[in-house]
Amino acid sequence: MPEKSRIAYLARRPDMAGNVRRLLRLILVVVLLVGASQGTTLAAPASWDYVALGDSLATGFGAFKGYVPRYEAHVETDTGVAVTRTNLGQNGWTSSQLLSALRNDPTFRRATREAEIVTWNIGGNDLRAARNSYKKGTCGGADNQDCLRAGVAKLKTNWDAITAEVLELRATSNTIVRTMDIYNPYVRTDKISDTSQNDGGMNDFQVFKRYVDQVNYHIATTSYTSGIPYAEVYLTFNGTTGDEDPKSMGYLSFYGVHPNNSGHRIIADELRKLGYIP
Repeated sequence: MPEKSRIAYLARRPDMAGNVRRLLRLILVVVLLVGASQGTTLAAPASWDYVALGDSLATGFGAFKGYVPRYEAHVETDTGVAVTRTNLGQNGWTSSQLLSALRNDPTFRRATREAEIVTWNIGGNDLRAARNSYKKGTCGGADNQDCLRAGVAKLKTNWDAITAEVLELRATSNTIVRTMDIYNPYVRTDKISDTSQNDGGMNDFQVFKRYVDQVNYHIATTSYTSGIPYAEVYLTFNGTTGDEDPKSMGYLSFYGVHPNNSGHRIIADELRKLGYIP
């Protein structure tokens, strides 16, 4: 073969040694990835501590089994990790009371600090207290809505502070932190009621819905900013337009405020949909 042709042939010929080196590197990468995957499986924790915070929704009041133990069961089923549950929910609590406990109660602080899973719900009692004053005509202001405005403002402030406390307590370790927005149990009752005559012709449902929507918008934006997935309970219980009655859908107990077993199952399922990424 002429020298020039031989040189051209060598230039076109694949670099066999280079191919072998690349193949060996590929095999090494695959081995490392498989080893890392197996290492992660072997290092999986034997158990997680789950702390639930909130009001009577967290305690499961009005149901045979609340969303907290149902969510615990989902975690165990989906991850294979045993869960030890501590339910610190308190019937009747407002956002101010939960915030105070997170700031000052050693039991709440220690449990939250040591947990691998933290959930909370709060705010329903804040809104209900303001609604009750509105229904009695003692809310204040020309439109009888001052207490509703003040209640929403206070709840927003407390929500931000609760979020900050939970994240600060768990700042040194990965934690599955989840929360949820607030459903409206009074749709059917308030649609046929018109307490105030100075509200532009709105019925009680239309008045109250505005404040529920403000709170839930704040929960959505705050959760997004903080990187905390939240269950859209309002959407599930009240529909896309917020005017569906959850009691008519079979989600509330006989007296129409707290969720029944079906309602709590729905809440636990919504939390489950969020996955378990810390």
